[in-house]
Amino acid sequence: MTMKRTELEKRKGLAIVNALRRAGNPSGAAAAVPADRRARREADRAAGLMPFAVKLPADLVRALQQRAADEQRPLSELTAELLQQAIEARR
Repeated sequence: MTMKRTELEKRKGLAIVNALRRAGNPSGAAAAVPADRRARREADRAAGLMPFAVKLPADLVRALQQRAADEQRPLSELTAELLQQAIEARR
């Protein structure tokens, strides 16, 4: 039986994904990602953390990322600390 080109490409893709899974590549194991994300979200909630999206100028984000890298701290931890200092300074 002959297959359409799209079916051949789909099968090639599945073969690659299965090979990655067998090799232990985490990006090939798509089923493990949601569980890890879910566990991380639950841990964050238990710690009293919540997601908070804001839009900031690109140069400010780069400066925050650089400072977090220099201090070897998570970006969210650094941002929370700086916001807390700013709020306390205004009181």
